Amino acid sequence: MKLYISEGNPHCIKALAALELTGVKCEIEVISHEEKVVPHITHHVSPVLLLPSGQHLFSPNSICQYLYDISGQPATDATNQWLEWEATNLQPAVLQSLHMVALQGKRVEAAAVMKEHLNWLEQSLSKRNTAFLTAEEMSVADVVLWAALYPLLSDAGVEAGELLRGWFQRVGVLSACQTAAQTVLRGKGAEALKTFLQKHTAAHTQRRDIPTNTGDAEDGERVMSVEEIEGAAQVWSEGLKSAPAVTERKHPILPQEGKRNVLLTSALPYVNNVPHLGNIIGCVLSADVFARYGRLRGWNLLYVCGTDEYGTATENKAREEGLTPQEICDKYHTVHAAIYQWFQIDFDFFGRTTTERQTEIAQDIFWRLHERGFLLEDTVEQLRCESCQRFLADRFVEGVCPHCHYPEARGDQCDKCGRLINAVELRNPQCKVCKETPVIRSSKHLFLNLPKLEDELEQWLEKSIDSGDWTLNARHITRSWLRDGLKPRCITRDLRWGTPVPHQDYKEKVFYVWFDAPIGYLSITANYTDQWEKWWKNPQQVELYNFMAKDNVPFHSVVFPCSLLGAQDNYTLVNNLIATEYLNYEDTKFSKSRGVGVFGDMAKDTGIPSDVWRFYLLYLRPEAQDSAFSWADMALKNNSELLNNLGNFINRAGMFVSKFFDGCVPEMILNEDDKRLIAQVCWELKQYIQLLDKVRIRDALKCILNISRHGNQYIQVNEPWKKIKGGDGDRRRAGTVTGVSVNVACLLSAVLEPYMPTVSHTIRAQLQAPPTCTSAMLQGAGTFICTLPAGHRIGTVSPLFQKLENEQIEALRKKFGGQQPEDERLEAKTPSSSAATVETKPSVSAAQDASLNVSADPERAKQLTALVAEQGDKVRALKAQKAEKSVITEEVAKLIELKKQLCLAEGKNPEPAAPKGKKK
Repeated sequence: MKLYISEGNPHCIKALAALELTGVKCEIEVISHEEKVVPHITHHVSPVLLLPSGQHLFSPNSICQYLYDISGQPATDATNQWLEWEATNLQPAVLQSLHMVALQGKRVEAAAVMKEHLNWLEQSLSKRNTAFLTAEEMSVADVVLWAALYPLLSDAGVEAGELLRGWFQRVGVLSACQTAAQTVLRGKGAEALKTFLQKHTAAHTQRRDIPTNTGDAEDGERVMSVEEIEGAAQVWSEGLKSAPAVTERKHPILPQEGKRNVLLTSALPYVNNVPHLGNIIGCVLSADVFARYGRLRGWNLLYVCGTDEYGTATENKAREEGLTPQEICDKYHTVHAAIYQWFQIDFDFFGRTTTERQTEIAQDIFWRLHERGFLLEDTVEQLRCESCQRFLADRFVEGVCPHCHYPEARGDQCDKCGRLINAVELRNPQCKVCKETPVIRSSKHLFLNLPKLEDELEQWLEKSIDSGDWTLNARHITRSWLRDGLKPRCITRDLRWGTPVPHQDYKEKVFYVWFDAPIGYLSITANYTDQWEKWWKNPQQVELYNFMAKDNVPFHSVVFPCSLLGAQDNYTLVNNLIATEYLNYEDTKFSKSRGVGVFGDMAKDTGIPSDVWRFYLLYLRPEAQDSAFSWADMALKNNSELLNNLGNFINRAGMFVSKFFDGCVPEMILNEDDKRLIAQVCWELKQYIQLLDKVRIRDALKCILNISRHGNQYIQVNEPWKKIKGGDGDRRRAGTVTGVSVNVACLLSAVLEPYMPTVSHTIRAQLQAPPTCTSAMLQGAGTFICTLPAGHRIGTVSPLFQKLENEQIEALRKKFGGQQPEDERLEAKTPSSSAATVETKPSVSAAQDASLNVSADPERAKQLTALVAEQGDKVRALKAQKAEKSVITEEVAKLIELKKQLCLAEGKNPEPAAPKGKKK
């Protein structure tokens, strides 16, 4: 045998260590990162084990497992589970973290990516009384996981728990492990991996607390103790005893003594245009999920939002449409409200900022700041249009960006590079109204003295960030503002449309929108109830959550808190600041001004239900990094996750009750398989609650899909449709499986409520579930109970979802893609930037996109050849690891699809398309 390794390749550490520890005789050859040693693979892979038969093993874990097998240490179920988790969950996170450490110097971000995986390892070790992962003696699982973590835990400063550190050191003291690491890394730590990492794109992972089989797709079975299984089954069997009564919301909602009082806001959308999908997921939809969840948990919660109506954007839009600013506000406030209603955003109150209460509260805060010496006066150079006889604020001027040279940058910010701009910095500025070149003139303004408030702000921030839930980007952006030192910030503007400055010397000016707009949260609440101060001047009783996109963070974490701190009026300040990254559209950005992307009113015209839109936007919610809306991916997620996974399970469970048991839930006599399923589902429910409590909205959605996946597998293994035709024992078994399954479906209706409210209600109606079932299962840490006991009669069961066909999606892509025929002809000749990006992991959605171009594309063919080889590696590795059949089948399907796309890219005819599926 011969083992081929490469220096600087972290995967080679495990193979070398396993070879030394097993004592297997084998020649070792070091190859470069360019050499290819596997005949049928067109790119470099290592490590590779050449077997005596002439076959090659090139999955690192398969190599390790093979070496242990032939040395008389065969794999066990426990070691197989660990190897599977390491390959499909831990390893992608490790590679992503190594990219951050070695190539970008982002150690803090790398630690965040690894945190959940390391916590899960720590918890797993705490439940064992053995020195190693599976026994008192070290196994192949210990070698593989130790080697995977070595580059991070040995020198990258990634923190780990006490038990994990102890285990890591016990494995690492072995000379075989030390030698393997020294051979591969040459004592350079993560720095030695740069060449390898530059050739291997990091796969961005979903941070989860549990091991998974296929990343986003399918979760591995968690190892559970007998006590856990029996405990979960006992609680389940006790059924629905008592639960908090379902109460209707009574307005006005006010804080209550002894309850958790949550005040929830989403960033006020600008009224000057129709919101696009990025606006919706970044603010109102994310907040809506959390609001619905909080109400189900029994929190006393108030969710307010409204349109931000003052400022240059409104004046500009009014001029474009030939209306007054007030008419524009009235028009688009109605548009916004209708869109959010269609998306089922359940505000307690949706208001607006052009109100008397806004003027009253903003001017009160202004005078309090003025009286306490927190305002400064200064002269500012501004652009003035002599033709229009006015100063040009923000969006009334465009020019060349001084940073990226984009020719249509606005006077406040560049759409292309995102940098903030002072209008006088623009090159070749132009008045947007008359197109004349403006001149620079001076104007006197008022400034909020942020440096004077900086110490008090820092003390408050330290407390709020430590005790609350602030997303990582919110913390980083806030700290970067403080690190650079705060500067006085202008709070007045030379405009007509805004809240008037009440000072005699500034009576011709209005408040700058970012001083004025956040006060809209207060005034909107004041328009909801005249007891608004019980929410906004009550920090002892109220928890405040702010939802927004990351560009709004500094105004909510620095500027607005300084205004409220300086006012010294016991204001409620934000405890939890939840910021998303950006959602892009296909391979570009949304742009209100240029009409690029799908906007809220367009979603309604697609014929796709709002619940499906909600699901897909939440599935790709940009929590830790930017994400992109894709029509092909939306169809894929609808057809695979909603139709084939979730809908398939719920429909089958209900149909079995209707068809085999005359619509009545049968008697359930639990065996070990049933109890194990109940325990798995219960654990996913607890994860769901832990994640949503921390506003990890996207990750919690994966728990829902995991529950239905467990249910599908449970049904498939037990085959109740066959057992119902057998003897009494088989029929009883079919009844148990059916009864447990329909109860899982009832749980799914509860956990789906925040995400897909209409679907959730439909499931409960079909199952005729008791009204208290949702609140009963979502109290405390989460309890999966039998809410549909034997004898319970369900209603009529019908399909929940409909397949999105390729033809339908292609028509929608063309209709809403914003491309002109000329653009499409150009794209046919020039591969787009997204198509030119080769991912480490093949994407089915990318493959489907490729099928739309039927002409030969040599560049795309080259990329797909690499993807086919990569996917082939993955299939072979899964087979070597003895992965579940369903997992292998799914990956084989991806491989077949990629091969079809390769045929298309080469100008050949692919295999005939599979017949269309049925509704489920």
